[in-house]
Amino acid sequence: MRSVLLGTGSALPRRSVSNAELSERVDTSDEWIVERTGIRNRHIADDDETTSSLATAAAKNAIEAAGIDASSIDLIVLATATPDQTFPATATIVQNNIGCRGGIAFDVAAVCSGFLYAVGVADSMLRSGMAKRALVIGAETFSRILDWEDRTTCVLFGDGAGAIVLEAQEQAGDAPRGVLATRLHADGAHNQLLFVDGGPSTTGTVGKLRMKGREVFRHAVVNLSEVLKEVLEEAGLTTADIDWLVPHQANARILEATAKKLDMPTSKVVMTVGQHANTSAASVPLALDQAVRDGRIVEGDLVMLEAMGGGFTWGASLIRM
Repeated sequence: MRSVLLGTGSALPRRSVSNAELSERVDTSDEWIVERTGIRNRHIADDDETTSSLATAAAKNAIEAAGIDASSIDLIVLATATPDQTFPATATIVQNNIGCRGGIAFDVAAVCSGFLYAVGVADSMLRSGMAKRALVIGAETFSRILDWEDRTTCVLFGDGAGAIVLEAQEQAGDAPRGVLATRLHADGAHNQLLFVDGGPSTTGTVGKLRMKGREVFRHAVVNLSEVLKEVLEEAGLTTADIDWLVPHQANARILEATAKKLDMPTSKVVMTVGQHANTSAASVPLALDQAVRDGRIVEGDLVMLEAMGGGFTWGASLIRM
């Protein structure tokens, strides 16, 4: 039994903000941002755009691409660090919005690795028989938790959502479709390198994002290359077998360094960080959907998804489309 990908979808806020526009608000420049991150643009949610509204739009696009009825979905796993409310789970709001009731719906919180965690959880539940069709979503309105006075962090992030539909199917033969292997990790010792300085049980406020970029960069390159090797070993494959790497879109330099460490050509790496910036849990499904819709990723391709985020959390998942 495999979790086969039926369709992908994504959604972005209406407002697109270039580096030039951002430099009118923050002490920065297009040259400074591009040189250090590769980011040229990001989308910022307006007041009437929320994590649930973006997640709903992405979900509907994925459902349409899958060619199924929303009522047939019996599992929704939504990854986010910026939920609409402390509770209930944003996944339940999406469930109601798409007209899908009575199934399982919950959020997972692993920040930028959240979508990989959500894929791992959904895959396990589908293969165990707890559900037959799953909607897996990564959605964020990170602009709500940015300190717009801190130019080292506020220029790095954007808002958006991405989604996939997975279905439990019997797969046979040497090249089965679906999720082939997933490995997830966490190390709470690095909490203070990337975190939000607030929360219901500590300050009673939402708080703002804080990050020590150089230390995060150093850990990211090592952790990501190692977890990719773990997944390939579990699947009995090599780097050369991968058709596409769809990484978390944090920083172009991290993506290039990870590809180099794996001896993988950058031509096989899907990069959208320039257009979307870092959208946390939304970045991997956003990039995946873009590459599917522009025809780069096609059925039969071996696609590696990977991400690292605050916690630290990190993980990777190999899917045959």
